[in-house]
Order: sequence, then C-alpha cells, then structure tokens
Amino acid sequence: QVQLVESGGGLVQAGGSLRLTCVASGSIFSINAMGWYRQAPGKQRELVARISSGGITNYADSVKGRFTISRDNAKSTVYLQMNNLKPEDTAVYYCNVVTGYLSNYWGQGTQVTVSS
Repeated sequence: QVQLVESGGGLVQAGGSLRLTCVASGSIFSINAMGWYRQAPGKQRELVARISSGGITNYADSVKGRFTISRDNAKSTVYLQMNNLKPEDTAVYYCNVVTGYLSNYWGQGTQVTVSS
C-alpha cells in the first residue's frame, strides 16, 4: 500500500508564504502525476496544482503566479511553494499521487489558514 505524508501547513498572515511537502512511500514502482488539491468549508475539493512525470504543470487560475509545484522523482516527493497567500487560500490541502498503474492515493490533508 502507498502512504503519503504531508507537512508544512499552518497559520500565516495574508501576504506570507508556506511550503507544503508530500512524501510518498510503500509499494510504488513508478509515479505518474503528483499534485495538490484543497477543500474549504462548504465547497467541493478543487485542483490547486498538478505536475506530470515529464514536468508539465497546471494550476488553478486563482493561484497562478503565486504558487509553484515541483517534484523530486528520486525521493518520491512533491512540493507546493505558496507565496502571497490570501485569506481565500484557507483550506485543507491534500496531496495526490497517481502511480504508473493509474491508481490514485491521497494524503490525510494539512490545514492552511491565512488570516487577514
């Protein structure tokens, strides 16, 4: 089984920065895409950023220019650098990994709270 461990969430003032880290471990032979999703109270889960095995990225319009996703394939790790955070970024952020067998795995989530 695959396990995802997230870290880096917390409380930050508007305009501040946080860096989320997700490390995958377990029965992983290969990883396809890695990404971050978030869910705010009363809203559905949405894609924040995704990066393919080839390094192709895509972002939600609301975070373009502020967030950067990257990965370290050797360490099965994905990062999300979040700059110029806004109160509307407040949500639980979930790491997502798609293996080469197209199986989906999710982290338990890390809380990001941005105060105004």
